[in-house]
Amino acid sequence: MTVGVIRHLFVYGTLRPGDVRWYFLAPFVVDDGWLDTVRGQLFDTGLDYPAAVFDDEGTIVGHTFALLEESAARALEVLDEVEGIVDGEYQRVIVRTGRGVDAWAYTSGDGLDLTLIVSGDWFLHRPP
Repeated sequence: MTVGVIRHLFVYGTLRPGDVRWYFLAPFVVDDGWLDTVRGQLFDTGLDYPAAVFDDEGTIVGHTFALLEESAARALEVLDEVEGIVDGEYQRVIVRTGRGVDAWAYTSGDGLDLTLIVSGDWFLHRPP
């Protein structure tokens, strides 16, 4: 897998369409993307957003998007800032989705108090 050619992003929480941070991602996607899954566990941080740990313990429900080629690098810069990777809250990693696509995703960093979301779907769990 070559990092330079990853042009997809898997999102599972507030970056999904309909949630509060979607507007950060929307200008950078090719189309409506597709529902997808990734192996791992999803957690409630207690801060109105989830955190993921990508492993073989469960399934995380989310959405995969192709990023616009001409702005993919800028998209990742913006999202890295939004997701707090500079402060270590999250880290950007490469995952293989249920549809067999290699995609960027954000995994939980250090310092968060996590409670497992059994369904693996933030939209089924999040507060109204």
